[in-house]
This record gives sequence, C-alpha cells and structure tokens, in this order.
Amino acid sequence: MIRSRLACLSAGLLPLLGAGCAGTPPERAGFPESPYALVLGTAQDAGLPQIACRKPCCEAARADESRRRLVASVLIVDPRSGSRWLIDATPDLAEQVERARGHADAGATTGGRPSLFDGIFLTHAHLGHVTGLLHLGPEAYASESVAVHGSPRMTAYLESNGPWSLLVERGHIRCVTLEAGRELGLGEDLSITALAVPHRDEFTDTYAYLVRGPRRTLLCLPDIDKWERWDRSITDLVAGVDVALVDGTFYADGEVPGRSMAEIPHPFIVETMALFAARPAAERARVRFFHLNHTNPAADPGGPAAAAIEASGMAVAAEGELIEL
Repeated sequence: MIRSRLACLSAGLLPLLGAGCAGTPPERAGFPESPYALVLGTAQDAGLPQIACRKPCCEAARADESRRRLVASVLIVDPRSGSRWLIDATPDLAEQVERARGHADAGATTGGRPSLFDGIFLTHAHLGHVTGLLHLGPEAYASESVAVHGSPRMTAYLESNGPWSLLVERGHIRCVTLEAGRELGLGEDLSITALAVPHRDEFTDTYAYLVRGPRRTLLCLPDIDKWERWDRSITDLVAGVDVALVDGTFYADGEVPGRSMAEIPHPFIVETMALFAARPAAERARVRFFHLNHTNPAADPGGPAAAAIEASGMAVAAEGELIEL
C-alpha cells in the first residue's frame, strides 16, 4: 500500500532531540506499526530547481513550492524497534532529516546526541548520493559512529579520500562493506540486499538495493546505465517485487540541448515504458520513476509527460509517499 504522507510530515511532530536534551518520543500520527519506506526525495543529484538554471522548469519550481523536488533518497523505518536506515546521503540531508521527524524514535546515544539513523546505505559516489555525509561532521551534526554501508570500492574510497576520511578518522562514521548479493538483516523479518548495477563508476561501484519486509519487497534503483547493459532483466526483477523505485533521470532523447546523451546513458522513461508495455498491468503498476533530472518534463505533475506515464500504467514517485513493507 502506498500513501501520501506530506501532511503528516509537517503536522505537529516533535523535533529530533539535540545534544543533551530530553523529551517525549514523537507520536506516531497514524503511521503503520510494521516496517515501511518513506520517499524523502525524487530529483536527480542537483535537485529541482537546479543551481543557476533559468529555464521554465526551474523558474516554475522557484515560483511554486509544490513543484520543488529534493534529491532522491529513501528512509526505511521499523517502528517495532524504533530503528531507521537511510538509502543515500544527499545534499538535501538537512531538510530530509526534518521530513523524517517522527518516523521512529531517536537512536541510542553515548554522549547525549541521538543517532539520526541506525545506518546509511550508499549506492555510489556521485554528488547526489554521498555529499550529505558532510552534514555528519564536526561543522554540523557531529554524529557518533553511524554505520555507512557500501560496496568494497565505496568504503575504501571513503576511508582513503578527504574530506570523507576525516569523518572516519574522527569517529563520526564507520564504514561497513556490503558485498553484492549478500542479504543483511535489519530486523527479524526485515532485510536489505545490494545489487551491483552498471553505471559511470569513476570512483566506486554502483549498487541498487532490495528491501524485504514482512509482507512486501521494495526495489530502490536510482542510477543505472541502459537496461541492456545489465546482466539482469529489469522486467523479471520488477515481477518479483511489490514496488520498484527506478531510474527516471531523463524522459527522452534530446532533453539536454548541446550535449550528447550517450555520455549520460540512463534509460529514458519512454524506453522503460516501451520495455514494460507487454507486461501485465499489475507489474507496470509497481514501477515508480524517481531521480528525475531538472530538465525532465515528467517532473511537472500536470504536464503531458506525466500523463503519458500514467496512461502506461506506471507512475512518478511522489515525495512523502509511504510504502508499507
């Protein structure tokens, strides 16, 4: 079941506790009692509006707050244990922490500052997926040894390159290597599994994540090169999950004038729609496009691209969506 929780995100929830503070745990405000995922952002790495963009797509988002999109990120919550995990640490992390208020209690602390997350799972080292870690350093939150999971190349990159290495050396984060295909238990009936995907891996490998809950499974796949470059079938993979948040960076070819889109070979949304056209309607309904570039016309919920996606039986993910697991 997918429900919009935008109203709940801002409805009188108690703030996260600051260092040395005490308070009452936030009320659950009708959230499920079993595990769920919360979509914290749906935009490509630079968000919408994008820096210095004066095109109608970004000016519209500046003029209308409802058109704004934060960078793609997903929160996994287990209300039974009060635990939560983040998939990707984006440049919008500070605002996304606020959107996550009330979704599970603050974590345990040894020095008065509660943990923001029980763990963070990184997909890769591009701008929109890793730079939010800097908010955990001494200039901002100064977190205490939060577990950051990633591929072998990802954890080696963080440990060996500044400024990330300072976070490790000073104990703000600790790197945990997660091998592709290995299922990691998060709770009695909640787990996460990394899937290796082809992408522009200049510094690290790229992962997608399968999150299995008591009743349902979620695929989180924000970045990949063309589907045919993967050794897996995306249609078969979607057939085996309940909800699939997939790479919707670009709607169609020619979207970025003056640049060859072969240099940024994400699967176009129109290609994904064509690939799934012959699949059962129930499978198409599982696909939710996110990680939308600021140029992507599907980011306009009232535009023809969004209407075409809806007509195909698919959807664009909404920020604040709650996905029960």
